[in-house]
Parts: sequence; structure tokens; C-alpha cells
Amino acid sequence: MSERPPFPGETLAEAGLNRQCVFDLDALPEDTRKTLGDTTGFSQLILLGHGGRRLWECVQAADMASEHPIDDYTLRTVEAWLAKLVPDRAWRIVYPGEQPVGLQALGKLAGWHHTSPFMVGIDAEWGSWFAYRAAVLIDFQFQAFFPVDRGNPCLDCKTTPCITACPADALAGGQFNLPACSGFRLQSASPCAEGCLARQACPVASEHRYEPAQIAHSYRRSLAMLRQYFKQP
Repeated sequence: MSERPPFPGETLAEAGLNRQCVFDLDALPEDTRKTLGDTTGFSQLILLGHGGRRLWECVQAADMASEHPIDDYTLRTVEAWLAKLVPDRAWRIVYPGEQPVGLQALGKLAGWHHTSPFMVGIDAEWGSWFAYRAAVLIDFQFQAFFPVDRGNPCLDCKTTPCITACPADALAGGQFNLPACSGFRLQSASPCAEGCLARQACPVASEHRYEPAQIAHSYRRSLAMLRQYFKQP
């Protein structure tokens, strides 16, 4: 069973958006649907993500000179794709956007997202090296997807290298300690400032691990948010 819906061609996958799922809105749980805002006039939701390094390569090739190059590239790509594919149908991109969207809940429904000790979604094919990139409400009737669930590889992991690799002991006992993680990342010259050592120690799908520049880009953003939350310079 493919993750890709019956969209014409390989446009999205070639652009790096190689994880794709379509939901009928009336089949979504109410609490998940509420995170999408006003869905009046729309019948389906398209969830797009990326796995591996292809998206970052495309972003770099596009030379996106902006504060949020991945989001900006994704928006540009999805808007152009929709304008060509369904020029006469209504659609609205709800993520990226201002309103928080239940991406992890949608990922679980798609079969993509399982919880890892380091609190990043994981699956058997891509490991933790995937992310949610867009959610689109649309007035169309694509064939809805069945979940493509390859299972949670953490359940069979005996050595738990992620737990032992965490210098903050934030995963001790298999329970994530957010204050310990955040406090350690905010320390001067923290080795976790621009990348999670626990995540990088995970052997699952390591062939898809992001290149260092992509890892640093993502973790700089999260570190900036932590500093803002804790009011640090």
C-alpha cells in the first residue's frame, strides 16, 4: 500500500514532499477536526510531509533567502501544485499558518507517527527523520487513504541508545523530562544546542538522517523559542 494518493505525476515527491495522505473531513475525530478551524465548504484534508534529505536539498537549490526557508518553500510548492491540479476548486492551507494544527494526531491517523523516548515521532521506514510540512483543506474528492502503519520500532529496541546518549539524563527511565532537556540546552556551549544527541544516536533508518546543516537549522529555531519562553538573551 502506497503512502502517495492518486495525484497526477510525481511533482510533490520530486519537490521533497514525499509523505502524503488524504482524509475525508467527516471521518476525522472531532477534537482533531477542531484544530483545523472553520472547515465550511471543504470536504477533505491533504496532509503532506517529508522523509529524509530530499526536501532540504530542494530548499537549498531554490536559494530561499528568508527566515523560514522550509515553510516558505513548502507554501510556494503547494500553492503552485494546487493551482495547476485543481484550478477551479476551493482550498486553504491551514499549516504552515498562525493557528496550531493537530499534526501529531493526524500523523497517528495516517500511521506515520509513533512516540519515541526523545519525543519526536518515529516509524520503521523513516525513523525520526521526517516532519509534517503542510495541511490543506480542499473542496475535492480524492480517494481517501487507509493508514500505512509500519509500527513503532522503539517497542523492540533492547539497547535504548537514545537514553544513554542524552547528556542531560532527560530520558532516564524512558520518561521524557522536559525541564531537564530544556535547561541543558540553554546552558552555555551546550552540545545539544543545535541537535538532539539522543535522536542522532537512534539507529532506526539512520540512512535517512538529515545532513548537519538541516539538523542545525531546525534546532536553532527550537532553541530560539526556548530562549524566548525563558526570556533569555
